[in-house]
Amino acid sequence: MDAKASMAACSAPHHEGRTMPVATAIDFAAMEAVLHHAAAEGRHFLLEHEVYAFLRHMGAETVPQARFFPRGVRIADHELQGLPGDQVVLKIVSPAIVHKSDVGGVRILPNHPEKIRAGIRRLPYETATAQAERLERAPATMPQRYQGLTGDDLIQALIQDTFGVLCVQWMPKDSESVGSELLVGLRHSREFGPVITAGVGGTDTELLAAGLKKWRGVVSAAAHLTSGAEFFDLFRRTLSYQILAGKTRAQRRLVSDEQLEECFTAMIATARFFSPAGEGAFVLEELEINPFAFHDFMMLPLDGLCRFTPKRPQQRPPRPTEQIHALLHPQHIAIAGVSASRTNFGRAILHNVLAQGFAPEHLLVIHPTATEVDGVTCIPNLTARPHALDLLIIAVPAHSVPELLDDIFHGPPIAAVLLIPGGLGETEDSKDLAQSLRQRIDAARAQGHAPVFVGANSMGIISHPGRYDAWFIPEDKLPRRPQKPPCRAAFVSQSGAFMATRMSRFADLHPAYLVSIGNQTDVTLGDLMAYLAQHEAMDVVAVYAEGFADGDGLAFAAAARQAVLQGKTVIVSKAGRTPEGKRATSSHTASLAGDYAVAEACLTQAGAVVSTDFAEFSGIFRLAQALHAKAVTGNRVAALSSAGYEAVGMADAIHGEGYHLRLAVLGEDTRRAIAHTLDAHGLGRLVALTNPLDLTPGASEAVFEAVTCALEADPGVDALVVGLIPLSPSFSPAASAAFIDRLGGLFQTSAKPMVVVVDGAAPHLTDALAAYGIPVFADADAAMRCLGRYLQARLFAQRLRHDADRADEAQRLQA
Repeated sequence: MDAKASMAACSAPHHEGRTMPVATAIDFAAMEAVLHHAAAEGRHFLLEHEVYAFLRHMGAETVPQARFFPRGVRIADHELQGLPGDQVVLKIVSPAIVHKSDVGGVRILPNHPEKIRAGIRRLPYETATAQAERLERAPATMPQRYQGLTGDDLIQALIQDTFGVLCVQWMPKDSESVGSELLVGLRHSREFGPVITAGVGGTDTELLAAGLKKWRGVVSAAAHLTSGAEFFDLFRRTLSYQILAGKTRAQRRLVSDEQLEECFTAMIATARFFSPAGEGAFVLEELEINPFAFHDFMMLPLDGLCRFTPKRPQQRPPRPTEQIHALLHPQHIAIAGVSASRTNFGRAILHNVLAQGFAPEHLLVIHPTATEVDGVTCIPNLTARPHALDLLIIAVPAHSVPELLDDIFHGPPIAAVLLIPGGLGETEDSKDLAQSLRQRIDAARAQGHAPVFVGANSMGIISHPGRYDAWFIPEDKLPRRPQKPPCRAAFVSQSGAFMATRMSRFADLHPAYLVSIGNQTDVTLGDLMAYLAQHEAMDVVAVYAEGFADGDGLAFAAAARQAVLQGKTVIVSKAGRTPEGKRATSSHTASLAGDYAVAEACLTQAGAVVSTDFAEFSGIFRLAQALHAKAVTGNRVAALSSAGYEAVGMADAIHGEGYHLRLAVLGEDTRRAIAHTLDAHGLGRLVALTNPLDLTPGASEAVFEAVTCALEADPGVDALVVGLIPLSPSFSPAASAAFIDRLGGLFQTSAKPMVVVVDGAAPHLTDALAAYGIPVFADADAAMRCLGRYLQARLFAQRLRHDADRADEAQRLQA
């Protein structure tokens, strides 16, 4: 990108009726010069007046005039003149004082030289005194450099650290109402790179953001995965936009949509340029304008901060992800760590690999003395391997892994290695061993061929297309699925136990691939998602993630977006939602846990469904498998039950976090058909024709069948939820089998999504319905919540594909 670039470089095709914002030039060379100047003074942060200069070069229209006066410098009268207006604002400039207004560090004074001079002299002493009192009242907040200082010593230290005073043009605001100021910021995330955030600004930010529902206070997105137009659409959900656009009572519009979009576009372009992948010499760690105020349709930046670091070289070479194909579809496998005399992890893996049908003649066991184990040929060590290997499974203790590496890197090539042992990076004590392993892998990869390594601390991999099962869990502990075709799905998990328990609990989960990725010593979640996104025989990818490696969250999100654009559904359960959960995750994955809110925002923006809990993850995964071939045309749902509580529960669950369903308005033909059925069975006076329908316990299978068919045929219904109460006296075992057959037939022939709820102990009914591929839930509210999240994701994916098609068409026309 040229040093001068247009904000339009970040723009995406706009929705119908949207006016394209005017392109504003961004002078990246001048912005970089500001950062170089600060770095030359030994600073990795900008002073406030430098932030204003940074914004001016970014194309901001209304940056206040400002003059900086270093502490202790004698000031001439002419230097105190020239700022417009009757008033000026004095602001203390000190890295030790973040919240200036809390300690009197912001003063509005008459625009007279003598008043300004007096204020400049007074401000460092008064703010240092107030800040010292605050720190002494709360010793836990005392910065390290001031530890042990009290009284005058602390005040003098704070004064010495004060750079000076900024004299700023006073700019009036059109509104003083709550929420009428805007926060816009960038922050470099370890996992997702630069992230843009916008929402309620000023002193209201923390209070309102904490008290509002998700995505109503502030919204965030990965800068590399969004445009100004897309982020503006996200921002429109917030209370901040409702206030700024004059949509609240007694509030007039303060700013145009085009101005907001231009601002977001400029911030995104800046974030990309000053990122690890960008062209700038620095990385913006943080750039925040808080707040923007508004006057006469002008955006007024009233405060800002910026932190930056020099760009560092790429830390690790990329993994050859094409070798993941050999990992999942190996022709030749060797296993290290198999006992010839007992069932250890290696022996259990060997049993499972053979039981899955992998040819023994394509297997090798590495054993120092045995000639064969379970009919499989043994070799004494890796150097004796007679040919190339697609997969090497290592099930030896962690301390024995390093001595195998030289043998892995020399001799006939090995495409992939599966590391089973724990104690390689999942605790702080084992980080050095894991880091040493990474360095040796990277060095070998830089010199030529090296395998891709999955793990360590992996429970193993099951690949039905590859005809092998390398889990170390014996068959008697976790019975494998019967020989039925697996679903076109993949299940990837950092926790093997999480994966195993899901598979144990839900018989209808039968993915083609189950990959326990462990602690990502080499292959990352992003690597696997990149491979699966391009896999043609894949409809659903479900991932349990405890943390992403540096920069890999962005790679994962980008690959998830590609998967969604190709028609796949991506479901993610991200651990570490709370500070306590983050600490627990960090202890398990050697501090890979990141900022949950950022991860949730970026993954959702990419098109993935981010579950709120384990039950929702499992439910959406099951729906995605069962409903992938169904047409999702809207969010209008029809529901029925024979119990009043269940019908009410369905209605109560129509809205929830991350989804919005509508109760379908039944058409006249549908109402007549249902009324006819009810009258024919003596229920006409007992059932109100509402949605959800409470058919009462007197409704037989015939009534359920007829009503379900009528709802399915209604063009105003996009999806159905059918609640069956097996305890109802009107349900007879003799009629149930035929009813299940007809309901199963309707599910298989209908293009509409259908979910069944069986609330009651009736495994025969649940199993019989599941045999037709129908997703069955035990609770109505869980069914509605999971269906809502799934439909919302499918509809959002359709929008992403539509926008991508329009972008491709625009590029084609420009070419």
